[in-house]
This record gives sequence, C-alpha cells and structure tokens, in this order.
Amino acid sequence: MAVTDEAIEKIKGMIVSGALRPGDRLPKESELAAELGLSRNSLREAVRALSLIRILDVRQGDGTYVTSLDPQLLLEALSFVVDFHRDDTVLEFLAVRRILEPAATAMAAGRISETQLDLLGAQLDALGGQPSVEELVAADLDFHRGIVQSSGNSVLCSLLDGLSGPTTRARVWRGLTQEDAVSRTLHEHRAILAALRDRDAEAARAWATVHVASVEQWLRSTL
Repeated sequence: MAVTDEAIEKIKGMIVSGALRPGDRLPKESELAAELGLSRNSLREAVRALSLIRILDVRQGDGTYVTSLDPQLLLEALSFVVDFHRDDTVLEFLAVRRILEPAATAMAAGRISETQLDLLGAQLDALGGQPSVEELVAADLDFHRGIVQSSGNSVLCSLLDGLSGPTTRARVWRGLTQEDAVSRTLHEHRAILAALRDRDAEAARAWATVHVASVEQWLRSTL
C-alpha cells in the first residue's frame, strides 16, 4: 500500500470508529502524524485528498475539521466523476435512473405534502402546452428533484441528482429530434403528479418507469 493510501485509511479508520466525529477538529499535524505513525508529508497528502471528496475541511489559519459527512455533501464527488462519462455510457446512466427514480417516486407518494403537489402542478401549468426543449428539460430536472426530495431519503436524492447531468444532453437531443417528445413528457409528468395526488405508490412507480424508459428506448433506437 502506498504511504498516502495508508494515511488515508488511518484517518478513515478514526472517523469510522468514532474517534473523530462530524465537526471535530483534527489534532495538530505533528501530533496526528506521530499518533498514526506517519510522516507529516504523507499525512498532508492524505488530508488534501480527503478534502477533495468533502470528508475533511481545511480552514486556513484555523485547522482541519471533519465535515458534516452529510450524504449530499459527500456525493458531490459523484457529480464530478460522472461529468467525465463517455457518450456510449449514457444508456447505462439511464438504466440506473430507471431503477432508482421509480423507487424514489413510489416512496414520495406516501410522504409528499399537498403544498409540494400544488407547487409541482403550478410549475407544470406555467410551462404551457408548447415549451421550448431547453425549458422543458430544465423543468423536468426540477420536477423530479422536487419529488425525490419528498421521498425522505437524502442518499437517494443525492445519487439521482448526481446522475442527472449525463442524461440531460440526451433529453435535449430527443426533444429536438423526436416529433412528440415534448407532449409525451408533459403527459407523463401529469400522470406522475396525478398518481402522487392519489397516494398511489405503484401507479407513481409505473409512470416514473415509463417516463425514464421512453428516453432510454428512443436513445437505443438512435445509436
């Protein structure tokens, strides 16, 4: 194991064991290096690496702290990584969305508030019947984010947020090239919203599956 990797594992071990908790300040560099049996240089490299993935927060002139370790914060790294996707992997991202998003939508059916439902409905009404493709795709992201946030699962919400980037271009491309893509998307959104209003988890799951699968099916036919 590389020296820096060993240092990362040792700091990770302290956090996982509870020796360091969210918000805790790390001991001084010299003290922590001696405690873990590491060189100060390898410790410094480990801290730098862990700060990049939001495990640690280095505050100049103040010290280094364990972050909140909130899922949304930690999964920011996922968004960064998936931005490096190749066009030939977009179908794989859509397949993952097709697994996760319907599950989140079904979970939201029992939790989403009437206020949130009214807000989603108002957003759909504001789009009108013939929005531009760019407006529709932006609204699509907001629509699903609002539903997934109501699932009550912050990890699921962060995962889906991180996966949305690679599929955005495909959805714009579909909207520009498939004749009925805009009207179908609006119809599917209203069907999902109706199922949520009825508190029908299985109908909400089914319509969310149709919604993602229709993009996936179209993309397969064009590749």
